[in-house]
Amino acid sequence: MSAAEREEFDNTDRARAWAVHAFTASGAVLGFLALAALIEGNLQAAFLWLGLALAVDGVDGTLARKARVKEVVPQVDGDTLDNVIDYFTYVIIPAMAIYWYGFVPDGWATATAALVCGVSCYTFANAEMKSKDYYFVGFPALWNIVVLIFFIAGTEPWLNLAIIGVCAVLTFVPLKYVHPIRVKAFRRFSIPMTALWAATTLGLVLVASDGAVPREVAPGIFWVWAAASLYFVALSLWRSMVGPVAKG
Repeated sequence: MSAAEREEFDNTDRARAWAVHAFTASGAVLGFLALAALIEGNLQAAFLWLGLALAVDGVDGTLARKARVKEVVPQVDGDTLDNVIDYFTYVIIPAMAIYWYGFVPDGWATATAALVCGVSCYTFANAEMKSKDYYFVGFPALWNIVVLIFFIAGTEPWLNLAIIGVCAVLTFVPLKYVHPIRVKAFRRFSIPMTALWAATTLGLVLVASDGAVPREVAPGIFWVWAAASLYFVALSLWRSMVGPVAKG
């Protein structure tokens, strides 16, 4: 873009674009607060901070496209900014939780956390990480969600280790995983299901005080949460098997 073309944008456009970048960058702050909570031994608070970071990541791309940030402030690469923060919040912090909080059997924590960090490098370096219809290709390093599932369901360490191993392998298998905001197919269902999933997740995390297992404390909320989760699993499997899905 030429200097003349950039001058077409007024101060309001620039302020809006920089505000979107600042909003994206707030994910790093939220990630730091989650890490601090882990260090302080408050896993519940860590998940709450990670939830806020996930919410930021879920909407900042839409805001960036509306604000035309790539045109207004082309000197800042929003995709790189987003990837740096995502690696921190989706990979590093969950890996630290695996390392510190006994989610895997004794003696496996270091190797498992290292595996999570290592395989996720491929995800973020993969130029074909997303399909043309905005599904992720290969397991999209959603380790924050994986560890959240362990926390909510109270699954046993050996099962957790097996799940992590499967997810690591699926990183390199070109199955499709739905992006609940960007994928247009069935969006009229996906948006409400995302809201339901977020609300039930919040409820389950909040009941987990004093080391309680959310699944046991609030089984009703847990099964609603599980049903919302299975919706996204089913949609991802459908896309993987049948190819691009028509808009719904």
